[in-house]
Amino acid sequence: MAIKVINVDTPTLGDRSYIAHDGKSAVVVDPQRDIDRVEKILVEQGLNLDTVIETHMHNDYVSGGLVLAKKHSAKYLVSELDPVNFERFSVVDNQVIPVGTFAVKALHTPGHTFTHLSYELLDEKENAQAVFTGGSILHGSTGRPDLLGWEHARELAGLQHSSAHRLANLLEDRVNIYPTHGFGSFCAATSTSGDSSTIGDEKKSNPALLLDQETFIVQTLAGLDVFPGYYRHMGPANLQGAGPIDLSELKRMSTSEIMNSISNGAWVVDVRNRNEWAAGHIPGSVSFGVDGSMATYLGWMFPYEKELILVSDKAEEVSSAQRELVRIGIDRPSGSYVENFGKFKTLNQTQMVTFEDVAKVIGNPGIVILDVRRNSERQASYIEKSLHIPLHELTTRVNELPQDAEIWVHCAGAYRAAAAMGIIEKTGRIPVLINEPYEACLTVAGLNIVFGQKDNSPSEVSAK
Repeated sequence: MAIKVINVDTPTLGDRSYIAHDGKSAVVVDPQRDIDRVEKILVEQGLNLDTVIETHMHNDYVSGGLVLAKKHSAKYLVSELDPVNFERFSVVDNQVIPVGTFAVKALHTPGHTFTHLSYELLDEKENAQAVFTGGSILHGSTGRPDLLGWEHARELAGLQHSSAHRLANLLEDRVNIYPTHGFGSFCAATSTSGDSSTIGDEKKSNPALLLDQETFIVQTLAGLDVFPGYYRHMGPANLQGAGPIDLSELKRMSTSEIMNSISNGAWVVDVRNRNEWAAGHIPGSVSFGVDGSMATYLGWMFPYEKELILVSDKAEEVSSAQRELVRIGIDRPSGSYVENFGKFKTLNQTQMVTFEDVAKVIGNPGIVILDVRRNSERQASYIEKSLHIPLHELTTRVNELPQDAEIWVHCAGAYRAAAAMGIIEKTGRIPVLINEPYEACLTVAGLNIVFGQKDNSPSEVSAK
């Protein structure tokens, strides 16, 4: 039987896991921590899990590989070079591991990490049908080389170039590429393209295969943007070996308990969509709806040592938020609220406006336009006379904003701007949500847009 590959997407983190099988035996590559999604597919397909593969120690999520392998008595393939604190099936370069009627072959492809492995997917005749590239070759890009520290970035970028060429020289053009990152993940060095690719496709489009090594290094390092702060917790968690998760219902809290927790410094996270939050929300809460990249942006900003409480009027939204958070190592928030918000004595409301409204007030000394996008987004274009503080810096820089003005906030799509509302509101300032995608401002008369220039205003900081 031909080998089949099933994608298991985690779009909120921009990652993809895989199940490869011959109809009976299966191998799982780079599983997320909520392994029930993988197990459901194994049961539906009638598959026996033989092997679990880790291409590298991930920096953007906590792996479910160890728990999955133990639960199913499967081999857990991890590079011999990774200093893990658990038992694994140690793998070295060029090692072939049988799986049912097929096999996988490990290839040392450093660059995203020093110990990174890619895995050829070999059929019964030992011909490569695909390659699981993890954070090596992505669709039109490569994994970023700076996650282990800027001091290693140049060396790793050079290794990434060499690894890409190793794969391109070793494998036939027809071989399919299955990366773990590159679907919106901050682990990608540059923007990726498309949902599928082959070695032949990458030879035509991937900078690592089109540029000489030094040019690739220079361009890659110059193009790197900031990455989420929670990444610093992921590598150590994966080296230690994460345990099973608990997605059971959180303790339900009363309105008075919620308000007491807020006064004691807890983060109360409202996981409804931003329109519902703006219409009426708990004073002191912040908006991170489960309809967006909640784990990425909340994880970026949340101090892991703080108390975390999830609130919504829908139990399924709180459950979805729990699942998102375990993927980044936030295992059990201390509680939740799942009732009508009208039970709170006081609810705050947030005004929502459009960029047409912005054009009418631009230059008004009582109104500040705040851009909370990342530096790279700002450098592409921005509204003249707007201030800039990236969202992930806002908690430490919010006092740079004037106290006596309304703060009208925008980002690329309004999700991050909504997250900024609660942070600004806590300081006594009045935030206003520009509830439109940034593209909408580009055709609004009365707004001057600066294109392709670095903003040298006091609020601009380096991404490095």
